[in-house]
Amino acid sequence: MLELLPPHIRMHQSAPDKAAALTLLAEVLVADGLVAEGYLDGLKAREAQGSTYLGQGLAIPHGTPDTRELVLDTGVRLLQFPDGVDWGEGQRVYLAIGIAARSDEHLQVLQMLTRALGEADLSQALQEAESPEAILALLKGAPQELALDSQLIGLGLPVEDLDELAWQGVRLLRRAECVGAGFAAQLPLDQALPLGDGLWWLSSDRGVLRPGLAFVTPRQPLILDGQPLTGLFCLASIGEAHRQMLERLCDLLIEGRGSELSQASTSRQVVEALGGETAPEWPAARVPLANAHGLHARPAKALAELAQSFDGQIRVRLADSDSPGVSARSMSKLLVLGAQRGQVLEFLAEPQIAADALPALVEAVRAGLGEAVDPLPEEPGLEQPAASLPLQADSSAPQLQHGDKLQAVPASPGIALGPALVRIPMSMDYPERAESPGHELQRLDAALDEVVADIGVLIGQSQVQSVQDIFTTHQAMLRDPSLREDVQAQLAGGASAEAAWVEVIESAARQQESLHDKLLAERAADLRDIGRRVLASLTGVEAQQAPDEPYILVMDEVAPSDVASLNHQRVAGILTARGGATAHSAIIARALGIPALVGAGDAVLSLAQGTLLLLDGERGELQVSPSPADREQALRAREQRQARQRDADARRLEPAVTRDGHAVEVAANLGDAGEALQAVELGAEGVGLLRTELVFMSHAQAPGQATQETEYRRVLDALDGRPLVVRTLDVGGDKPLAYLPMPAEENPFLGVRGIRLSLQRPDIFEVQLRALLASAQDRPLRIMFPMVGGMEEWRMARAMVDRLLLEMPVADLQVGIMVEVPSAALIAPVLAREVDFFSIGTNDLTQYTLAIDRGHPTLSGQADGLHPAVLRLIDMTVRAAHAEGKWVGVCGELAADQLAVPLLLGLGVDELSVSARSIALVKARVRELAFAECQALAQQALALPGAHEVRAFVTEHC
Repeated sequence: MLELLPPHIRMHQSAPDKAAALTLLAEVLVADGLVAEGYLDGLKAREAQGSTYLGQGLAIPHGTPDTRELVLDTGVRLLQFPDGVDWGEGQRVYLAIGIAARSDEHLQVLQMLTRALGEADLSQALQEAESPEAILALLKGAPQELALDSQLIGLGLPVEDLDELAWQGVRLLRRAECVGAGFAAQLPLDQALPLGDGLWWLSSDRGVLRPGLAFVTPRQPLILDGQPLTGLFCLASIGEAHRQMLERLCDLLIEGRGSELSQASTSRQVVEALGGETAPEWPAARVPLANAHGLHARPAKALAELAQSFDGQIRVRLADSDSPGVSARSMSKLLVLGAQRGQVLEFLAEPQIAADALPALVEAVRAGLGEAVDPLPEEPGLEQPAASLPLQADSSAPQLQHGDKLQAVPASPGIALGPALVRIPMSMDYPERAESPGHELQRLDAALDEVVADIGVLIGQSQVQSVQDIFTTHQAMLRDPSLREDVQAQLAGGASAEAAWVEVIESAARQQESLHDKLLAERAADLRDIGRRVLASLTGVEAQQAPDEPYILVMDEVAPSDVASLNHQRVAGILTARGGATAHSAIIARALGIPALVGAGDAVLSLAQGTLLLLDGERGELQVSPSPADREQALRAREQRQARQRDADARRLEPAVTRDGHAVEVAANLGDAGEALQAVELGAEGVGLLRTELVFMSHAQAPGQATQETEYRRVLDALDGRPLVVRTLDVGGDKPLAYLPMPAEENPFLGVRGIRLSLQRPDIFEVQLRALLASAQDRPLRIMFPMVGGMEEWRMARAMVDRLLLEMPVADLQVGIMVEVPSAALIAPVLAREVDFFSIGTNDLTQYTLAIDRGHPTLSGQADGLHPAVLRLIDMTVRAAHAEGKWVGVCGELAADQLAVPLLLGLGVDELSVSARSIALVKARVRELAFAECQALAQQALALPGAHEVRAFVTEHC
């Protein structure tokens, strides 16, 4: 076991920056004989891949897999930096723990660190520690907890003896990351201890990563040494972590209640009986995680700080898991959660804070936790789990008829037309038993080597990074020592290589699906994909060859290797009965540009070979045997979409001018300063909305003038003389900041937010205004205040700008407001005399006008900005502004709506600010229109009764 001792810690070090700290750490590792020269390059490469900041003043620098050969001896060395080192993104490190590792021995140290990082911040204590012993006391201060929750319980398992039952217990421990691959070999099966009531006990402290207890029961009672075996405990032991649980178990046995465990019908009953942690019965809320790199350090920090602003406990877990979750107040525990993009987070909060905390947490996750995020594909509920290896089509599924239309999950955009190739799973026969485990293991190893090599060919042939990444993951799965170890256990019982492999893969895939997590369930398809490939190699079955003519591939679930091996010149599209838009096969289809629909249902598997299919990967529509007219219409639509996008992209840098010569400015909405240059390249004529709250959300305390000024200058530099419209800090209410605590509000959307909060905190407001004015120089700067509802708010905010301009003059400055509150639109004639411009935020204006929360699960679809009531407020605002010679922009989502653009032009809007990727198409839409016709269209739309009628009207006439 790797030990952490005082001589491993260097106190009172200093370094001007992270690069110098890494150099110093590498020198220590080399001097102590842990690594060879050159390991520093590995430390730098790892930081380039992603920050090793762990939280609370701790960083864990380590090399990459490519530099493991430079590791001479596994070990760790610690450097204390009392003055701190800037680790990037505002993170300051006071203790750097350098890791030199050739295997997984260092994981015990990392487990200790994870336990030490509780909810109390260690940063100051690490900074002030005066001795190595004090550092060790901080790191080892938290007791080791026994892992005991519903994920470690397996009931009614189909096993035949103790060996199989113990193997199932070990699998649960390994899945919970309690043990490593060598734990099973060290578990002394011959020393199983009977406890009474049919319960038995096994334990080992070898290969343990963290203490944990698994409990498994057989479907039918077993006999061991002449005694019944109805339940087995498998303990991964470290120290005294299990003592309290063991005392509780002894009490149950003394009371004669042991049968309650072996006869339990739910895992919760077992966990509660043993005193383990179960999920609290608290109010809960769910939200999908859209961050590209999952819940890594930066968003985890933002989430923890938000949770800490509420006076009560908040837990978070992956949705539909039996886990009790982790404290949302602890950054390190959030990192251990390992949540990835597409997974659903479930928050649980104490009842007294749930009404305030849950909406705030959900909105913060939706907003990206300080990061710009792309929206997740919309999908129905959890798809059915993928079928097992020997899948056959369901003959009972309803038969599809000519002309039938189905709705499925859009997985990859585009329109595809072609005959169906219904790929039937390969039939692979093999013996269940074999005589020589050694020979069977050799056969398996040969098959694994062959498939790894085949996948390597696919990686080499692919030009798409996302495809390469997925197949690199498949190779890693095949090299997983735990898979091979599990197969060996089956072979030792007399199973053939094929039977053992199928059992192990199926068991692992079912466990993925049993977590009831959409993303993990879809990843089970990856396991079955590699399972089929290895099984085909073992049995010598050749894969079905695709025809030469264009076709649409129809399968129950298309595996990634199926997609990557397709002839992309011949395949027209992909259609699956199961799966979701986040499955790896769907990701590959999008990367390769193959239109795809998934989750269409079992009926598609009964299609006759060669049936003509028409699928629309954008709308999620499938048509069987379309008529000639439908086919012609679809082909025209496809050509029009492609041509329209090509033409729009080619002319993206040209101005947006209608057919009769009316120009409108098209600008970009930005959430991050780093997006400005790309927006200009995509055709932005300026920035119509820079959301500055992300600058504030990415720091543990309000950022100073220098920090903000740097961000604003980056945007102005990228715009190269184009105008920048900046929205001042828009947080509060539904978007709180941890360092701006506010009392709970019954309705945060109608509470202290936007300009109201800024005026209550003039210290923060003035710093932001100073940073904006200092960054402008002679470049066009537009400052606008959010959520202004009346003249007093406007005049107070403008007065602060005017006061600062006396000492910080700006040559080209305009100051205006966002029109988001109906009252601002209603008094626009009064406001227009004083403001320099209006920018209409149609998202909030719509929800306030229609009294519909745009995030409401059932009403949000009715919050349509084309409602005549909203259009009338826009009309009033534009008329008032133009009467005073002022300009009006629209920066809400409505500005990019192809049906809304002609109405906004007709109402006289001067600027449309949209997401950067929408700029080219919005400009193209403007060029198609005539301003005079748009004006007449808009006036007629104002008289219609509702948004549905407005959309139908515009569709018909424009």
